[in-house]
Amino acid sequence: MIYKKQTSKPIAQAFEAMQAAVKAHGFGVLHTYDFKQTLADKGFALANGCIVMEVCNPKQASEVLAMDMTLNMALPCRVSVYEENGATWIGMVPPTDQLSLISSDARIAEAARGVEATMKAIIDEAV
Repeated sequence: MIYKKQTSKPIAQAFEAMQAAVKAHGFGVLHTYDFKQTLADKGFALANGCIVMEVCNPKQASEVLAMDMTLNMALPCRVSVYEENGATWIGMVPPTDQLSLISSDARIAEAARGVEATMKAIIDEAV
């Protein structure tokens, strides 16, 4: 199930809050995608702002990839900061859900639970 929280912050401010929370929790932002701008650059309009962040904890990523390289298909964690129906939201597909599609290894599930707890804390803090 998707984990998402509404915030009273405008999208740019919510994005900045996410960046700060990610850093404060020892994670890093690998890439960001501004879908509204990217689509506009290609001649397509998107009514709502949507910034997708690829978030990673290098230590956790290296550990789970060492156990099962196919997990690269679910890494890094993607968090969206977006507008919908006049509100700003921050959300993600939980790591436990994503990684369970690829691996049934209990060690992977344990690592995913830890990352998920931190990612939820990051989102909650940014909201």
